[in-house]
Amino acid sequence: MPKEDLGEPSIVQGQPCPMCKKNTLILMEDAKEIPFFGKCYLFSMTCSSCKYRKADVEAEEKHDPVKYTLEIDSEEDMKIRVVKSAEGTIKIPHMITVEGGENANGYVSNIEGVLNRIKSMIEFARDNEEDNNLKKKAKNQLKKLSKVMWGQEKMKIIIEDPSGNSAIISEKAVKGKL
Repeated sequence: MPKEDLGEPSIVQGQPCPMCKKNTLILMEDAKEIPFFGKCYLFSMTCSSCKYRKADVEAEEKHDPVKYTLEIDSEEDMKIRVVKSAEGTIKIPHMITVEGGENANGYVSNIEGVLNRIKSMIEFARDNEEDNNLKKKAKNQLKKLSKVMWGQEKMKIIIEDPSGNSAIISEKAVKGKL
């Protein structure tokens, strides 16, 4: 589903970075109309010196705390739109929980993008793990993710957000209270 662009993003350059303190931070704010979710504001800050990055998504309308559950069962599901605020937590039962919070990022993506982010986290853990059993577990998780992305296996993904600023935008997604 295309996002409606609501004009040019607002960009401010030369700001002090909260990490390295150099005046190389770029602030960006953009507004998008996301079908079936509403108007959202996308915020980001990126430092060209130390590579610090922070991003978030906020819905214009106030939403109640929410929980979305989606059973991924086909390659077509990779295209399902996902809005995840920094406060949103992503859960894949029996595999991983990616907590939201102050240090988390928000984004607008799709299921494939979310699974690729999780894949990168598991690859990093595998590559930096010393315990052979944990390395093997990570390899098995990566195989499962690949099979899910190719539509060969099913997987459940859950997004919980106390701010209500996250969503899985699909008729297949089950929306509930948090």
